[in-house]
Amino acid sequence: MIVTVTPNPSIDRTVVLPSTLRRGAVHRADAVLFQPGGKGVNISRACVAAGVPTAAVLPADPGADVVAELEHTGVAVRPVPPAGPMRINLTINEPDGTTTKINTAGATVGPEELRRLTEVVLDTATTARPGWVVLAGSLPPGAPADWYSRVVAELRTAGHRVAVDTSEEPLEALLRAGGTAAPDLVKPNAEELASVTGGDPEAIEADPERAAAAAATLVGTAAGAVLATLGAAGAVLVDSTGAWYAAPPPITVVSTVGAGDASLCGYLLADLRGAGPGERLASAVAYGAAATALPGTTTPTPAHVRTAEVRVRPLVTV
Repeated sequence: MIVTVTPNPSIDRTVVLPSTLRRGAVHRADAVLFQPGGKGVNISRACVAAGVPTAAVLPADPGADVVAELEHTGVAVRPVPPAGPMRINLTINEPDGTTTKINTAGATVGPEELRRLTEVVLDTATTARPGWVVLAGSLPPGAPADWYSRVVAELRTAGHRVAVDTSEEPLEALLRAGGTAAPDLVKPNAEELASVTGGDPEAIEADPERAAAAAATLVGTAAGAVLATLGAAGAVLVDSTGAWYAAPPPITVVSTVGAGDASLCGYLLADLRGAGPGERLASAVAYGAAATALPGTTTPTPAHVRTAEVRVRPLVTV
């Protein structure tokens, strides 16, 4: 069982173009997709596709289309009264895999909305007894940057394993907190890893050794382990026992939206099976690669995932 928490969910609309996007021109779409979105939501959908039970905590009206769609696919939803309408994110996919995203901010929350959300998160974790609780995505306007670190501390004090995937100020606040607020796993991309370690994002993405060295500075104090995704280059995993790098299998990129979410899900699914660090990393990279071959935030299933083609090698960090 995996519990996901998406404080700022979205309605994702993806427009698939037959040709290159031209500013100011009129385009006819090959397809328009509607999908419930947000990092935690994406992870829950991938869990269901893999046959792993999941519960998704998110602000939404119980009768909302997003809730109905998720429940129809097998996701157990724990809706929390929202502060306002759910945000809408627009993704434009071009034939060469170029992805353009236009994201809105979401409804502004206050202390009462955040208190209710925290209560439902803790209650769901207590009831479900999950292998992992995943806190993922941006925070809505009005939420303090340290909301994730507060919730992580409460969850870990209660004995739950916690993974976090966020960015900008919430990520910085989380990694500064340390102690019981340090998550068991954090999943930055190269840009996010660079922002909290002071490195160059392009250099980190291009060099697994550099990425692993940056990630190693966080292990043990800011997080138990770091899974850093490096775009087309693959990913690195660093924990207290070592560091590993894995490159993805050859893939034709359709959309990169949701690839990081799929990678985190692949890691967690392998962990629930009792896999070692190298196998968990291979599963993460295979899931991320599978997601890039699908349109929009379409969820990869085990049939899409080519873990056997992923090669993992150990790294030495200094």
